[in-house]
Amino acid sequence: MELTEAMRTTGTCRRYTKDPVPDEVLRTAFDHARFGPQGGNRQPVRWIVVRDAERKQALQDLYLPMWDAYFQGITGGTVSVGALPKTVQDADYFARHLAEVPAIIVVCAALDGLHPTDHELGRLSVVGGASIYPTMQNLCLALRDQGVATAVTTLLCHEEPAVREMLSIPDEYITAAHIAVGYPERAFPTKLTRSPVEEIVALESFDRPMFATTV
Repeated sequence: MELTEAMRTTGTCRRYTKDPVPDEVLRTAFDHARFGPQGGNRQPVRWIVVRDAERKQALQDLYLPMWDAYFQGITGGTVSVGALPKTVQDADYFARHLAEVPAIIVVCAALDGLHPTDHELGRLSVVGGASIYPTMQNLCLALRDQGVATAVTTLLCHEEPAVREMLSIPDEYITAAHIAVGYPERAFPTKLTRSPVEEIVALESFDRPMFATTV
């Protein structure tokens, strides 16, 4: 698959067929994903593929209470997500059928492989993710190249202690995301909705657009 096509059509899939994803497909994707950039080539990312029905159900059971609280905020108007109603409905379906996804990949990262230079700024620290999420996105693109869809969620990271115990994750590793993986029930999107370049790129200062707004 041509790279830019993969980049422009790797959206969040929330409905999957029951067809299993073969080991060789996953191995190919992991093989490509490991070349994602990371600080000092420390390679902190580790993956756990969860296929066992009971474990997937246990993950869904942890996921649902957090989703329900979030969903109630959306429907009650206290949480603004800027999403279309259908998108929210699909996300609700996903939450209630997470255990039926062929595989859930738990993204782990070694703490000593991260270098968060922003942790003393008095705000949310995010820099450590620079050594995690490019590799994760590589995995999603490598799976898309093979016709496999994904959905990245971070809600379950709130339940890290329970997930750690369930999957025997060592204390020196954190959970950074969970990825639903499977063949899509519907065709891949041909066009994703994103903000135009004119609205997101500045030159020299934040308030100076780099590109003229097109009509």
